[in-house]
Amino acid sequence: MRTTRTGRPAPVRPLLVVALSALALVAVLGAAVTAGVGPLLRLDRSLSAALYAGDGRSQLVETVLQVLTVPGLTVFRAAVLVPVLIWLVLRRAWWTVAWVLTAAALIAPITTALKELTGRIRPQFAGGGARYESLSFPSGHSSGVAALVTIALVLAWPRLTRPARRAWTAAGVALVFVVGLTRVLLGVHYPSDVVAGWALGVGWSLLVVLAFGGLPGGRAALPPREGAEVARC
Repeated sequence: MRTTRTGRPAPVRPLLVVALSALALVAVLGAAVTAGVGPLLRLDRSLSAALYAGDGRSQLVETVLQVLTVPGLTVFRAAVLVPVLIWLVLRRAWWTVAWVLTAAALIAPITTALKELTGRIRPQFAGGGARYESLSFPSGHSSGVAALVTIALVLAWPRLTRPARRAWTAAGVALVFVVGLTRVLLGVHYPSDVVAGWALGVGWSLLVVLAFGGLPGGRAALPPREGAEVARC
């Protein structure tokens, strides 16, 4: 088992359980959607109808929702991570570059492949999913933002103090939740699409982190900043 610079074991096993559990949830939800499991489909439809912002929503509401959903876009993820990758290259942190690039670049193709495999049509609201020909399960915005937040937290963790870790984790969870909620409010995804997207983003990113040794003390982790509590992850 890998250890941190203070000699304490890094939490490989718990994070592996989290990663595999998240990916298992994606598989279970995908199988249920594909098989047309009634209770899930009915719950999805009722929640979608209750949360949908409406076909006749105002331009202001539309604009706010579109702005809030932006962090789930691939271009947003690139805008955030490309400067980070350049900084890592300048530091010659090649293993860190490798895991960040792998986790960030492959989440979209994986999501697309799962969409094709599941074949779920988007919610058919006139001002929502009916406007798109692309498929629904899982939500790409949700998987993208969940991957981005997971990558950012793992990268920064060894360099943050305990209060900063709590603050940034709370902010990251809030961002992931808001982006996922906008997809349902806009009527372009069912709730299970969003939950599966969250699970996929977290599970995939953590699996890549563990494979490359990106946890504190691993070969692909950034060195701790002075004052950060390295061993407690």
